Amino acid sequence: MKPTKKQIKEFALSRGLDLFGVANIERFENAPKRMHPASIFPEVRSVIVVGRRIVRGGWRGVEEGTYWPNYAYFDYSGLLNTYFLQLPLYETACYIENFGYEACPLYSGITNEKDPPDAKPLRPGQPTPEVNLAIRIAGVAAGVGEIGWSKVFLTKKFGPRQRLAAILTDLELEPDPLVEPNSICKLDMACVRGCLGAIPHFKEGKYIEIKIENKTYRWADIDFGKCTLMYHGGDPRVSPFIPKALPGYSFDVMAQKISEECAYKFCWPMSTGRWRKSAEFPSGYIIEGHYYIQFWGQGGLGIGCSRGCMRSCFNYLEKRGVIQQRFKTGSFIKRPRWLLDKTGQPLPPEENS
Repeated sequence: MKPTKKQIKEFALSRGLDLFGVANIERFENAPKRMHPASIFPEVRSVIVVGRRIVRGGWRGVEEGTYWPNYAYFDYSGLLNTYFLQLPLYETACYIENFGYEACPLYSGITNEKDPPDAKPLRPGQPTPEVNLAIRIAGVAAGVGEIGWSKVFLTKKFGPRQRLAAILTDLELEPDPLVEPNSICKLDMACVRGCLGAIPHFKEGKYIEIKIENKTYRWADIDFGKCTLMYHGGDPRVSPFIPKALPGYSFDVMAQKISEECAYKFCWPMSTGRWRKSAEFPSGYIIEGHYYIQFWGQGGLGIGCSRGCMRSCFNYLEKRGVIQQRFKTGSFIKRPRWLLDKTGQPLPPEENS
């Protein structure tokens, strides 16, 4: 007996998933080998992409500048990515395999687009380990949504507020229609205005594009060095924990020209490392607040918490009625936004974006 797409979708949603879409393997014809589903499962015929919402309230404490753990723990790489999303993903894979079709659930990790140095394939003609699926592009191919200008994945239901995962299967399923490019992202640049310098304006002409069937999707060529510094604890403008741990410290993120990898090398050891205990710094952590956010967040270090690409974005889309989920209390951004200068001192609200 062969399960229908309708049956699988109904089961997946009944287990708590919010989003479901299917791509046929032909939609990945332009994908590089390191991001092609067949590099993981050569017999794959369908790619099922599912998603679960990020609750808007997970950002509330950060937006108010008072409380950080919620987003890292529930919504970033904490319980949402490690449990709330993965359990129904696994159960849906089991449901498919009950009918005798193989189902390969994928954890949404980092995609390495290039061969690692000195790595060799384990079988002739195959890419080297460790490949992975580009989950946002897979989400586009499955008709779940589109990639917005900020490179964040957007859906008509939640805007940027979801995490995605996928199942590869040898079961042939009817693909879902593709979402029309810029039917969610209107290129109004709310993300650019809310970000602190990592997202170029579309007038700069810096973009990346892909083509799936007859549709072209385009998004900004993000400066991921600056983005990583802002998000992962290297930017005093969005972290009140830095001036407390490093009095007198001054760091201008916008003056840096570094790679994403280099930014990670800077942020993570500073945020999670230890130093000797002293009367001035009794905890022994280099940046104590960052360490505890990472600890409480099950390994996630979300400090900047997507100020422009997610918070500004969904606030804008909700206000203009572009996305379906509505809130009775109105806009998410209700008060003047806080921001610090490069030394970690508060700026007047009129200087904030």
